Amino acid sequence: MPLPLKSWPEAAPRLVAVAGGRSPADLVIRNVRLVNVHSREVLDWEVTVAEGRFAYTGPDASHCIGPATRVVDGGGRYLIPGLCDGHMHIESGMLTPAEFAAAVIPHGTTTMFTDPHEIANVLGLRGVRMMHDEALLQPVNIFTQMPSCAPSAPGLETTGFEIGAGDVAEAMHWPGIIGLGEMMNFPGVINGDAQMLAEMAAVMNAGKTVGGHYASPDRGAAFSAYVAGGAADDHEGTAEADAIARVRNGMRSMMRLGSAWYDVESQITAVTEKGLDPRNFILCTDDSHSGTLVQEGHMNRVVRHAISCGADPLVALQMATINTASHFGLERELGSIAPGRRADMILTSDLRDLPIEEVFARGVTVARDGKITVDCPHYAWPEEVRRTVHLGKELAPGDFEIPAPAGANAVTAKVIGVVENQAPTRALTAELPVVDGVVEGDLAQDVCQIALVERHRATGGVVNGFVSGFGYKGRMAMASTVAHDSHHMIVVGTDRALMAKAAMRLGEIGGGVTVWKDGAEIALVELPIAGLMSDRPAAEVAAKAQRMVEAMEACGCRLNNAYMQHSLLALVVIPELRISDLGLVDVTKFELTELLEG
Repeated sequence: MPLPLKSWPEAAPRLVAVAGGRSPADLVIRNVRLVNVHSREVLDWEVTVAEGRFAYTGPDASHCIGPATRVVDGGGRYLIPGLCDGHMHIESGMLTPAEFAAAVIPHGTTTMFTDPHEIANVLGLRGVRMMHDEALLQPVNIFTQMPSCAPSAPGLETTGFEIGAGDVAEAMHWPGIIGLGEMMNFPGVINGDAQMLAEMAAVMNAGKTVGGHYASPDRGAAFSAYVAGGAADDHEGTAEADAIARVRNGMRSMMRLGSAWYDVESQITAVTEKGLDPRNFILCTDDSHSGTLVQEGHMNRVVRHAISCGADPLVALQMATINTASHFGLERELGSIAPGRRADMILTSDLRDLPIEEVFARGVTVARDGKITVDCPHYAWPEEVRRTVHLGKELAPGDFEIPAPAGANAVTAKVIGVVENQAPTRALTAELPVVDGVVEGDLAQDVCQIALVERHRATGGVVNGFVSGFGYKGRMAMASTVAHDSHHMIVVGTDRALMAKAAMRLGEIGGGVTVWKDGAEIALVELPIAGLMSDRPAAEVAAKAQRMVEAMEACGCRLNNAYMQHSLLALVVIPELRISDLGLVDVTKFELTELLEG
């Protein structure tokens, strides 16, 4: 385990002595091709480390070697900075910070900028503090952005707890807080909402970074008003024009490749074809579930993808290292291999395929050949955070019935349309049959039921609607207490009795994801911490998540990473149509709307 890291000023006397040859280094790495992300060069240099920071970096480190110095022969491989994720949510991995770190360290991620707004919706400021405290225990850098929006859209949803300007101001004094998490309430900012502006002001007055979230195609006056409010970055772009608009207005364009979001290829052409300055482009993951982490990777996956989309490997590395560090005011602390910076680095034999062969954090080997070599300490999560699913009553099939207007044989209903590999949904309509006074889904049109079950205050409330795009067949139901961002419970199904059973099952175990088919449960992922996370190892959680994916496929679903789509159906800040505990939400107008037309 790396020792507590001294600040650069505290370590400077030793660093100066090592670089000058008056004191031996703790570590010297020789015979490498150093990727310098400041100058965008590959140099035949050697690297020395003392006090967990880089001291001398240059052609010959012989003068820094003493009897106790560890000398590593890089075998002619490339030495690159540790990778940084500029925007992400740990909870999306279904893991605690410790287990998330253990999963991504072997993939070369040594710095994460995390927004725990998922747990904020369930447990409030206390939950954020617990995530923050476990993050600070890790052998790599996990910086916390204080969540900005709980609820994400006031008046359109009810959360377990709310976050206010006072909470944000308090958190600015915590040691690991780097800024404000994504400001999702962009209509509030545009319209001058006093609370949203107060939160942003508290962060800017503290000299920290305001994260953005502008999920609208409008790049006109509304976008300008949002930028004027203080948001410094945005990851919601899906087209080249979005990326260009961000950087032209002084923002950083964060291009994401998560488990279900494929937004790099459509935006990186702003650099590769339009020739914009790459310094203002950042790569991130946003949401990656445990299966992706175990089977495909983390930021190494994103960098490889950016290169495959035409980015120069050195530019892609800048977008995952120094650009990210600079954005958060940490260019002098991390993101590069240069004197004084944290000694986070990776040995790799290929800059395009990017195999992660050895990972160093603060000068200590933390992973080698895909295996972690250090411990990732756990926070002592209190027992009450494992009891957050409060349904208030025994749910029955009748709770999932949608009554039709008197005398109707068919109705026109609004339907949430899932879009594969993208966060936005489509607002659809469908003619649906009525049987015994109840509106039914229509699998021939790929329309099944969706319900939002209240789980924070035991109200017993159930809001029903329809969803299309999953391709479900036969008798099935799927329920999840991961329901961005309010994190009530989303139940999707073709059979109301199974929908009730699935919901009650999650109430019984304290949260997670369950899939039912033909009367029986066929997959279960237990997520007892806030109904969002497991404290089990990533490989174990990923194995259960894989069985969940296979269960969804057994029910007829063929969407890529369909679970992520399921979990976002209550995200009432991304267009076009969503569901909340208050009803169906038209996100293009930011107002509640009726399910049935006419």
